[in-house]
Amino acid sequence: MPRTSTVESPGCPPLRALTTDSLGLIKVVEVRGKGGGTPQVVETWGPPDASRSVLATSYADRKKDPVLAVARKNGLIEFLNPLKGDVLTTIKASESGSTDQSASANDLLVGLHFFKSKQEDSSSMLGTLLTCTEKGKVCIRSVGRSDAPSDQSIDSPNEWSVTNGGQVLCSSLDPSENYALFGGKHVELNLWDLNSSKKIWAAKPPRPNNLGISIPTWFTASTFLCKDDHRKIVAGTNQHQVRLYDITSQRRAVISIDFRESPIKAVREDTDGHTVYVGTAIGDLASFDMRTGKMVGCYKGKCCGSIRSIAKHPGLPLIASCGLDSYLRIWDTNKRQLLSAVFLKQHLTSVVIDSHFTAQELEGTKPEEPTSQSEVRDQSDQGGNCDEERSRKSKKKRKDAAGKKEKKMKMHDEEQISGIEDPAEKDWIDELPISKRKNHSKKRGEKQLD
Repeated sequence: MPRTSTVESPGCPPLRALTTDSLGLIKVVEVRGKGGGTPQVVETWGPPDASRSVLATSYADRKKDPVLAVARKNGLIEFLNPLKGDVLTTIKASESGSTDQSASANDLLVGLHFFKSKQEDSSSMLGTLLTCTEKGKVCIRSVGRSDAPSDQSIDSPNEWSVTNGGQVLCSSLDPSENYALFGGKHVELNLWDLNSSKKIWAAKPPRPNNLGISIPTWFTASTFLCKDDHRKIVAGTNQHQVRLYDITSQRRAVISIDFRESPIKAVREDTDGHTVYVGTAIGDLASFDMRTGKMVGCYKGKCCGSIRSIAKHPGLPLIASCGLDSYLRIWDTNKRQLLSAVFLKQHLTSVVIDSHFTAQELEGTKPEEPTSQSEVRDQSDQGGNCDEERSRKSKKKRKDAAGKKEKKMKMHDEEQISGIEDPAEKDWIDELPISKRKNHSKKRGEKQLD
């Protein structure tokens, strides 16, 4: 049985997140309302198909023309509008490489990065894309729109290899999008300058221990620590270690931290420039201060499966995590508390957060205000007419109820005087008020008993 713990979920602030899963579905999860809300799935894009499983995602979180790039298992890369779900264009992952389909099928994509800042001037071009495969083949190319003219000239792709052997498992881009980092199984971390396509730094493995045993190289996740500095790198290993590298200091890790006993599967940096969030293969989630190399704390609420993706909101103190337990969880980074969780049915592979959701989405949900005095007057008249209609219906209802009551009392009185044989006495009783008819019938009944 998985280890679970029950914690109170106070709800989370307005939020919009997009998740991908092993069946190729893209689900939009939103939280609306000013107070604490519960995440709900508002849209699901694409048909369920295991051959379209999502391997990697990249989100160009721009306020204008955002793009979500999705690499699928069948060798296709889709570019979608993350606000509406429309497919902007679709390309083949092996379009610029070898034409051998069997070779490309065995060399899956592990890294996908759509450049946010490098937007093409031409309206027919969508942007620039970087891809990396398990065998270390890196390609940078321009992506055109699906409605672009056929005679549109596209620059030839720039290709190179980042390793001579081994398996690349992780890659990341620095915020300036000028440097790329790659690492994996039997592949040491290496940093490349994308402008010149040259390797500028490579890590060294740790020294052997007292018994002369060396730790095998096996990097599973990596990220750049600072937004404005590409020289500090944080990586997670299969030997449950979190390492900090400073390329200006040395090639070996400056700080190495052992965390629990399971491989590190996800590493995400914070906007403060010194905190990282780490997720493991058994569902442990914690934050570390890389200035001191100490763990800040673990997050309350045990996940039941491997954590595969962590996303940090750039403006709010919260993170989102997802993994093989099929839950999307929202966490408070200040209290390290679970704010809310939603079950999404499939094994999740990645999650991204729309940082502009509060600014643009919630404004569209507000009711439109009248722009002229005539519209205000019309709305007030409509409101007054509605009030009059409700008042009229209420009066009619009370009148009908009173009529039914009077009719029932009259039938009761007729039953009481039905035994009177003198017609004159009946006419005299009919002329009496209802209240006096009851008293007269009551007295008459007592006389008859006597």
